[in-house]
Amino acid sequence: MDTREVAEKLVRLSREDRNEQAIDELYAESIISKEPKGSNMEFTEGKEAVKQKTIRWEESLQELFSISISDPLVADDHFAVLMDIDATYKGHGRNKMSEICVYEVKNGKIIAEEFFYRISG
Repeated sequence: MDTREVAEKLVRLSREDRNEQAIDELYAESIISKEPKGSNMEFTEGKEAVKQKTIRWEESLQELFSISISDPLVADDHFAVLMDIDATYKGHGRNKMSEICVYEVKNGKIIAEEFFYRISG
């Protein structure tokens, strides 16, 4: 798959709430995932660790009011999507968040992801 195909499949699976399948099929074993400095998941390395991070995030949700994921913007080996989430988190209350998600693709697999958003607190 080229970068556009990977991007479109990731967006489709994410919109269908099939995040674990997306990781299994599209992520490289040595994936690197970065969150903003100061977040509790600032750096994660490896497919299984990223999958566990995703599961922990899903388990932290008390109620998901809405989530929207833009179509991907593709440039060579990178793509980005805008994600807006309105959710109540266990022990933290309701939060509306907008983030930019940037991915790097090599040999048909996502090798890096980085999320840009404001940490509330």
